Amino acid sequence: MPWARQVAALAFLAGSIACLLACGAAPPSEDVAEALHFDSIVVDTHADTTPHFQDPQWHFDERHRSGHVDLPRMREGGLDVQFWSIYMGKRPQPGSAIREALERMDAVHELVRRYPRDLAFAGSVAEIRRAVAQGKIACLMGIEGGHIIEESLPAVRSYYRLGARYMTLTHSFNTSWADSAGTSKTPAPEHGGLTEFGEQVVHEMNRLGMMVDISHVSDDTFWDALRVSRAPLIASHSSVRAIANHPRNLSDEMLRALASKGGVVMINFYSGYLDPAVLPSLHTLYQRLEPQLAAIRRRTAGDTVARIRAMSTLFSDQRVPQTSLEKLLDHFDHAIAVAGPDHVGIGADFDGVISTPHGMDDVSHLPALTRGLLARGHSPEVVRNVLGENLLRVMAEVEAAAGS
Repeated sequence: MPWARQVAALAFLAGSIACLLACGAAPPSEDVAEALHFDSIVVDTHADTTPHFQDPQWHFDERHRSGHVDLPRMREGGLDVQFWSIYMGKRPQPGSAIREALERMDAVHELVRRYPRDLAFAGSVAEIRRAVAQGKIACLMGIEGGHIIEESLPAVRSYYRLGARYMTLTHSFNTSWADSAGTSKTPAPEHGGLTEFGEQVVHEMNRLGMMVDISHVSDDTFWDALRVSRAPLIASHSSVRAIANHPRNLSDEMLRALASKGGVVMINFYSGYLDPAVLPSLHTLYQRLEPQLAAIRRRTAGDTVARIRAMSTLFSDQRVPQTSLEKLLDHFDHAIAVAGPDHVGIGADFDGVISTPHGMDDVSHLPALTRGLLARGHSPEVVRNVLGENLLRVMAEVEAAAGS
């Protein structure tokens, strides 16, 4: 079906949703859910697919049997906007993190250049909406971890100019200016939150119009960032502690505080952050594979592409524990109830985690989220906002607060 006719058909179907629900027709049909999903702007704020873009043997336009994201599956899943993560672990040599970040950001730009019919680079909400209206997937970037700026405000500014529209203040370890929540283990605090330089980083991000991301940070860093920032904050890929008491997730107090400043929590799809019953099995798997993982790290030191290939092969041969789609929906329900329906979105962490829920095995399954939220009684307006409008509203507010 030609693009214009497809959009018109979906819009017609979506227009019937409110009437169907208001008249007591329940649950909504699969056709109605699909119409709402594909008529909405669907935004994911975190995917770690980016290193694949530097691999000449990996092709974005091919459907892959492994991993979570490629062009065919993005189209099947109705994903309209993707923030590609710019990440690397600790780098001991000065300048090496910045160099690797520049190479990875360049790979995103090259990806967009190679697929102009399907992708468009976007640096603002207006550019996102224009790309989606043209039938293209809008591409942005997020810097995952403040260590990547190497204590340099000029690096923050340069990353912004290259297209980064958020930065996660820490990753799984403390920086010289902010404390982290860790991942499998919480590091001992070094600063009690943000240092004076950390506050300068937040101020500079506000001035630029770059969203301040508090996923991965310690509780003290969260509260400092909330106090210091002039603009709303995001949690680009975090779930809720009331259901899974993990330091990577947000407490109810944090959810309410984030919302009170206009921010949004983007729910992470990692089974280990969603379901405390699954986390021990995932830890056991990692412990069993640690000798092989260590060997891969030694063998591929300095070669990210080779490391990603080797780890993908290793995990593809494993039976990885998964939680249920219902547990993922529980996190959305709770965040909507506590933070409010205008303060929740999608931060799947695709290609950055080894386990997502059954029924959400890759990006092509995103319509299942829309079906599930409608089936749980959320209105079409709330679902549309969760799918993307909430994040776009925050991004617009951050843009409006920039410049001072």
